Amino acid sequence: MISVAEARDIQIQLRERVVFERPLGFEPRLVAGADVAFDKARNMAFGAIVVMDLETMEDVESVTAAEPISFPYVPGYLSFRELPALTAAWRLLRKRPDCAVLDAHGYAHPRRLGLASHAGLELGVPTVGCAKSLLCGKHDQLPEQRGAHVPLTDPTSGEVIGLVLRTRDRVRPVYVSVGHLIDLPTAADLILRLTPEGRYRFPETTRRADRLAAEAKRAG
Repeated sequence: MISVAEARDIQIQLRERVVFERPLGFEPRLVAGADVAFDKARNMAFGAIVVMDLETMEDVESVTAAEPISFPYVPGYLSFRELPALTAAWRLLRKRPDCAVLDAHGYAHPRRLGLASHAGLELGVPTVGCAKSLLCGKHDQLPEQRGAHVPLTDPTSGEVIGLVLRTRDRVRPVYVSVGHLIDLPTAADLILRLTPEGRYRFPETTRRADRLAAEAKRAG
């Protein structure tokens, strides 16, 4: 097991490899959602990946994998706890997704390498971080209507590290950031496409992967 200090060094080294541009001709059709459920009693992590057709919003494939928990819960270092199970599940996919959305931060992270970025580098696929809560940064007040967004910035440098995006009218926003191999406007557009008609706050990819991970945990 690596230490937190070693994990920090890895994050600092890897963040230099994050690419903030989408691949040439990037037009995603198959989008993966990924999530992990933990069973502390059995010391197991259950990774789940659901692949959706972005045009039809139908599931194309879903896989799960279980791995022993090999890193403690430490805020800011979740990728070291979640990636082993997600990587194991990813290897089981028969179809390669065009991109992946993670219930996590990417560049909007204290060391600019959250789970979404770490996963993108590990899997070699465009990734988007779409988190439920703020980890770092500051932002202005957000209008109430769906689609409204404001930059998420570093309070010290003023650097834009993400986007605060409202996916439903008068509902709390989500926090979107670049994972890897994508730009911020494209990431935000993808999240809005995955929350059609503003029915839910979170992308369909996240909702379905979360449900699948919970089912895998119960099945053991």
